[in-house]
Amino acid sequence: MRAALVLFWAALSAFAAEVTVTGLVVDTGCYVSHDTKGVKHANCATACAKAGVPLAILDEASGTLYLPVAVNHKSQNLVLMPFIEKRVKVTGTVFEKGGMKGIGIKSVVEVN
Repeated sequence: MRAALVLFWAALSAFAAEVTVTGLVVDTGCYVSHDTKGVKHANCATACAKAGVPLAILDEASGTLYLPVAVNHKSQNLVLMPFIEKRVKVTGTVFEKGGMKGIGIKSVVEVN
């Protein structure tokens, strides 16, 4: 099974260009339902993420919300938890389907 996943990711990467997205890590529940984000919201966002609410990357310049895609079948919240309500630079593969934008995260670093 693991070999199939590695082959799948390699095939996917061959067709999709790697991109870098810079944005704010937000919890989707509060951001989408009542536009709450930022440093003052970090404790709430952390509680939401621990309760299973998906985290996402908000490109504030374009308003685009990128939902991390678990291409490795592991929780992407665990990858983004250290960066809740912080600006990050995420490198990965962008996917679009049914009006949703997602990103398969390869790396994430905090930026100022």
